Amino acid sequence: MEYTTQMDAARKGIITPQMKIVAQKEYMEEEKLRALVAEGKVAICANKNHKCLNPEGVGSMLKTKINANIGISRDCKDYDIEMQKVLSAVKLGADAIMDLSSHGNTEPFRKKLVEECPCMIGTVPVYDSVIHYQRDLATLTAKDFVDVVRLHAENGVDFVTLHCGITRKTIEQIKNHKRKMNIVSRGGSLVFAWMSMTGNENPFYECYDEILDICEQYDVTISLGDACRPGCLADATDVCQIEELVRLGELTKRAWAHNVQVMVEGPGHVPLNQVAANMEVQKTLCGGAPFYVLGPLVTDIAPGYDHITAAIGGAVAAMSGASFLCYVTPAEHLALPNVEDVKQGIIASKIAAHAADIAKGIPHARDIDDRMADARRELDWDKQFECAMDPETAKAIRDSRKPEDDHSDTCSMCGKFCAVRSMNKALSGEYIDIL
Repeated sequence: MEYTTQMDAARKGIITPQMKIVAQKEYMEEEKLRALVAEGKVAICANKNHKCLNPEGVGSMLKTKINANIGISRDCKDYDIEMQKVLSAVKLGADAIMDLSSHGNTEPFRKKLVEECPCMIGTVPVYDSVIHYQRDLATLTAKDFVDVVRLHAENGVDFVTLHCGITRKTIEQIKNHKRKMNIVSRGGSLVFAWMSMTGNENPFYECYDEILDICEQYDVTISLGDACRPGCLADATDVCQIEELVRLGELTKRAWAHNVQVMVEGPGHVPLNQVAANMEVQKTLCGGAPFYVLGPLVTDIAPGYDHITAAIGGAVAAMSGASFLCYVTPAEHLALPNVEDVKQGIIASKIAAHAADIAKGIPHARDIDDRMADARRELDWDKQFECAMDPETAKAIRDSRKPEDDHSDTCSMCGKFCAVRSMNKALSGEYIDIL
């Protein structure tokens, strides 16, 4: 039996090769996963042209996935460095790579990603529109935007962020509600600017059915962009954000009617006490479609440390129903991330995702923690490094400050005062020397 998308297959009772792989990774019965894909509660982002993809499932009942953003800008335009970031991200365990390039000849790099990267690949076609045509934003037509979506689909990207949820009405809302930060979504601001300059309706909203046909043909998942996500705590959970979310819920149902998979993007900057409520509202309005959040960042005043503020919000978000965390690096709000920033962002997001998976009771999520506890009790340092999320960093720190030889099984923090050492000796009936 033939099928167009993973969702179409699931609805026809077909368990695809991608579903089999995801079910095995998630310790889930294939039939249960198929049913979740059919409902839209799990998305398996897998473009037919992405041949080297190692598929993953995105859904709140699965392990929380993380995304790493890369891509050149006009001020930092070295594609070789971006490829280093990609390789680093894959090695560290990112589940997806988003190419957010906003300068240069983007298509060769995008094709290289599809040919070589086993992770899900996402893009934001509206960024690429100005670059692709080398024309000012106001001169582009609705057809131009749709054609770039088609190009990215043909190139093999697994999901595209489309800011379909803002309309001409949003222009008046932004003017009337006096947000502190207006629109901070880069794609959202471009769509807003285009509507303001041309007087036309949002092309991604107006041409949505045509876009759905493209996505169905190539099995591209739509990541419904939140143009009105809050860019500061003061704008969190306001009228602009919630009304757009209502529209994204409607667009989700329209996509599902075309057998097109959907993720819904979410905030943004949100006070910690509002994070869980934001997840519940999204699940209600969007029918349980996977929620893809940026952070959320739980304070506005930590530039240089926003990977930490995002990890705090991300852990609570994922525990409360978010499926997919977009990493935030120490460079957020400051600069294009370098290779080390990418590493720090991924590790912070992985910690948040893993903590949430344990809290949610995801099958076998805590196994590695239990192995680490055994290794620590046994003072087996090699096993501890094997269990560590970043073994190289853990080993480098220990090696740089080793304890003396007569207590080399401990660390230089406690030495012979080590509680684990003392308890092991006491329980074995050994003499416990401290000095």
